Order: sequence, then structure tokens, then C-alpha cells
Amino acid sequence: MAKISIIGGGSWGIALSVLLHNNGHQVTVWSAVESEIAMLQKEHEHKMLPGVKLPEDMRLTTEDKEAVEGKDLLVMAVASSYTRATAHRLSALVENRQKIVNVAKGIEEHTLMTLSEIIEEEIPQADVAVMSGPSHAEEVGRGIPTTIVVGAKSKKTAEYIQNLFMNQVFRVYISPDILGMELGGALKNVVALAAGIADGLGYGDNTKAALITRGITEIARLGTAMGGKFETFCGLTGIGDLIVTCASMHSRNRRAGILIGQGHTMEEAMAEVKMVVEGVYSAKAAMELAAKYQVQLPIIEQVNAVLFEGKKADQAVKDLMLRDRKLEVSDLPWEEE
Repeated sequence: MAKISIIGGGSWGIALSVLLHNNGHQVTVWSAVESEIAMLQKEHEHKMLPGVKLPEDMRLTTEDKEAVEGKDLLVMAVASSYTRATAHRLSALVENRQKIVNVAKGIEEHTLMTLSEIIEEEIPQADVAVMSGPSHAEEVGRGIPTTIVVGAKSKKTAEYIQNLFMNQVFRVYISPDILGMELGGALKNVVALAAGIADGLGYGDNTKAALITRGITEIARLGTAMGGKFETFCGLTGIGDLIVTCASMHSRNRRAGILIGQGHTMEEAMAEVKMVVEGVYSAKAAMELAAKYQVQLPIIEQVNAVLFEGKKADQAVKDLMLRDRKLEVSDLPWEEE
């Protein structure tokens, strides 16, 4: 039995807390939001996960020391926009080589850092890993079979975290490609906004398939330019996560995109979804990275134009369709010239 703290009381953190408790571990849930902990203490479930009951012996706290000290693993499950502040707040309490696994997805807009890079900067003494893949909290909380990947610098750390989480309904793979995993997890949210916008415009399965296929091409193009491995973008944390986020109504990014496609502003869509829409925060960062690494991201570029420049969604789709004629795969040889 391990002593594990979930840092963050949102739906993803709560789903993982129940999974880890069911695996026989001693689990503490921490949140900086007192009303969130009070709600969990009163209702014994998260409002976004109805029917997923919290065990009576699960500890719920707002105390930093109680969350960090003596724990074998910290699961960082706060939204990307709060990752730096939370890591900074807890840094002094983290022991040398204490393990932290980040399970949120995103890129910091101003620094262009991944979330594990932020945690390492704020908590340099920690052993930082990531966990990512196609895994909606609503399904993990209900015990629906899910596969996911843990990435770490050392195989030993990856295997340790793998063993804590894995069970008959939660299969965990391991990978050394932390960067590729994080880029796939962050950038797929931007493409999911595009998929939702297409749904909101009333387009069909053909359009969705095109966005998913060309979207993973864009993600892999940027990701490999930055040093991620191509194989990672073909796996669970790349195409797998992209498919589930573009296709499922559990996806807050797709839901926000649908509202934007129906004519709502970005701000109205985010207010309606009532959850952090990570793709909005990653969209600008993706374009800055594209400029830095000199790669083209036409779908992500159009999402930015719709989100931040007031471009009409239907016009963005037309501009994508009428781009210059291209080869699908540029390095395949022709039989005859």
C-alpha cells in the first residue's frame, strides 16, 4: 500500500483518487479551494461525476503539509493555468526525489513550457513524471476499461507509477518520451476545438475524419520538430487521445467548439461549459511554437483566427478547404515523372 495525494479536487483528480483507493492505496485529496473540499465532504461525490462515491476513509484537506509530507506519490491534477502557482506553493514541502506525476494537459502561454517543465522549474528536487492518454474522468470513475501511458526519465520511476495505477480496467503502458506525450496531450485539445466547431456548423463524419487525420499530422509535425518521437504521436497519447477528444461529448474542448460553431463567442462557450477549456490556452502557444520551429499548422492557425481574431467559423473551414494543392505525403516516390 502506498500513501498517495491527489493535488486538485476536480473531476479528473477525483476519478483517479477512487481508482487508486480501489487499488488498496491510502489516498488524500487536496484542493486550494475550500468550498470544493467542503462539497466533497458533504456530498461524498464530485458534482461532475454523479454516482461515483468517495470512500468514507479517503482524506479530504486544504492543508498543504497534510497533502505533501510523507507521501510516496503526488498526483498533480490541477488545470494547466494553475500548475505553476500550485507547484510553487507546495515546493518547500516536497522532499528530495519525491515522486510527482502530472496528469493535466497544456502548454504555458507565455513561456511555452510543458507542464512537467513548469513543475521541474518550481520543484527542482522532485522526480517528475507524466500520465496521459484517452481517458475521460466520467468513464474512469465508473470503471470503464481505459488505457493510458506513464512517461518518466527513468524506467524505474515509470514502472513504479505503472504498478500503482494498473488494474483490470485501467491498463498502463510506459514511455521515455515525456515531451512527445505532453505535446500530443496539449495540442489535441486545439484540434478538438476545431472538430467541435465543425459539429456546431452542422458538418458530418467526413469533416470529422479529415480534421482528426490532418490534425495528428500537424501535431506530429510540430512535435517531432521539437524533439518528440514520431511513434508517440501514432500511439495512445497522440492519435488515441485525439480521437476520443474529438468524438466524445465528455470532451469540454469539443463542447466549447460546438457552441462556437453555433455562433457563440469564445467567452460565452467557456462560460457555458463551466470547466477549464484547455485548448483555448494552448492555441496561442501552439502558434508561437510553430513560428519558432518554422512549421505550418493550418488547422490550429484557423482555430486561433476564430478564437481571437473574430473570424467566422464557416469562413475558416472554407479557407482550409481552398488552401494550395498539396501532396498528402510529400516523400513518397512516383512511378513515373
